[in-house]
Amino acid sequence: MRMKGLFTVLYISILSMAPVMGQETNAADSSTAQLESQEDLALAVSDSAVTDTVATAAVDTVQIVDSKREKVDGVVSVVGEYVILESDIDKSFIDMQTQGISTANITRCQVLGRLMEDKMYAHQAIQDSILVSDAEISGIVDRKMEFFVSQVGSMEKLLKYYRKDSEQSLREEMTELEKAIQLSQRMQAKVVEEIEITPEEVRQWYNSLDEEALPVFGDEVEIAQIVKIPKPTEEAVQETIDKLESYRRDVLESGSSFAIKQTLYSEDPGKSENGGVYVLTKSSGFVQSFKDAAFSTPEGGISEPFESDFGWHILQVEKIRGQERLVRHILLRPKISQEAIDETKKELEDIRQKIVDEEFTFSEAARNFSDEKETRFEGGVLRNPETFDTKFELTKMDPTLYSQINPLEGEEISQPLLEETRTGIQFKLLKVISRHEAHKADYAKDYIKIKDLALKEKQLEEIGKWMDEKIKDTYISVAPDNRDCDFANNWLKK
Repeated sequence: MRMKGLFTVLYISILSMAPVMGQETNAADSSTAQLESQEDLALAVSDSAVTDTVATAAVDTVQIVDSKREKVDGVVSVVGEYVILESDIDKSFIDMQTQGISTANITRCQVLGRLMEDKMYAHQAIQDSILVSDAEISGIVDRKMEFFVSQVGSMEKLLKYYRKDSEQSLREEMTELEKAIQLSQRMQAKVVEEIEITPEEVRQWYNSLDEEALPVFGDEVEIAQIVKIPKPTEEAVQETIDKLESYRRDVLESGSSFAIKQTLYSEDPGKSENGGVYVLTKSSGFVQSFKDAAFSTPEGGISEPFESDFGWHILQVEKIRGQERLVRHILLRPKISQEAIDETKKELEDIRQKIVDEEFTFSEAARNFSDEKETRFEGGVLRNPETFDTKFELTKMDPTLYSQINPLEGEEISQPLLEETRTGIQFKLLKVISRHEAHKADYAKDYIKIKDLALKEKQLEEIGKWMDEKIKDTYISVAPDNRDCDFANNWLKK
């Protein structure tokens, strides 16, 4: 491994080096000890083989540290151009706790190892010219901040939680962190993108396991549903189209601002993300009608009203950038009358009763009456979005779905359940069509899960080889206090 030397522990505020590290000043408490004098700091700098930039910034910090006599943020590790601080470990714990993840059995060494891995991926992503757009990062940060605020109660509490003085400083820090995370994920995906596994390899992997080593799959269920969606009247649809056409005329003929109308009138819950701008390519995960409108509208133009599963839209193409389209849109959903809602619920109640009376089966009812095209042709059977299998492990199931099916016993069918979705409101009937008790992996019954496990192990082996190779050519340094962590110690040995 190409090394510039290991860090002697520097009790300096790396957060004060905004021009160098992209961080802000922060005198938050950390697990490091105080420096006793300017001489201690100078000695630490001279003894360590840090880069000139870091050393210079450290000396510039001497007077602040000595006068305030506070504990300051220390360098834990450096991987490539990325610096990991004591506070980064603290923030990782905060993030996990904010998301409801138990940290009782997670050590600081384990978190450091995860951070070092992430930084290695991000560093190599930069070397390989993997890019992440600013608009994408901004959108992710917006969503995360909204989620965190919802968890802690207010922006003020969130800033206090993260020991930040302003929303802007928190946003800037989260942007840098999120960019590294996205680069890391894309680098990992690139490493394993061509890794495949054959049925024979799956069989060999399964047969190589001892009886005690066989994975255990938890209690599982297979679920089916029948969905009915209240429909708007023709008058309500036409009223919606007329509104969109009036907005379009105001912009094209009167010079009104599309962006302001989007802010005022659009019913898209994501309209505040990225300043209301979406970045599209032809492979983006948008509905086809939306992409068709975006790629058939000239730069600066506004589409005619068009329909999607989400409602009715008009969109403006703000900029054409190669194969990308930067667009704004206004989404309106036709109003659903209470009468339509009541009729839909009554229709589903009648369907339920006919199934109970055995006039037709649940599967037949789903094929003939369900409005959900993704499931109707499979008799209403749901597929697990994680595995694409029909089985859902109870401990990993979406909490809302779990709460809906948990009360059902035997062949029981739920009463009509009102549900709000991204596309509006709907009613549904649910039925558990089979239950599977926790069991050790069985090759015939659990092939899909076994194949997934075998593939993941093969991918991990490939990542391990890749990591070993990259470690040799990457500058890696770990503070002495953290060299006893197994992960860091193993990297240093390589």
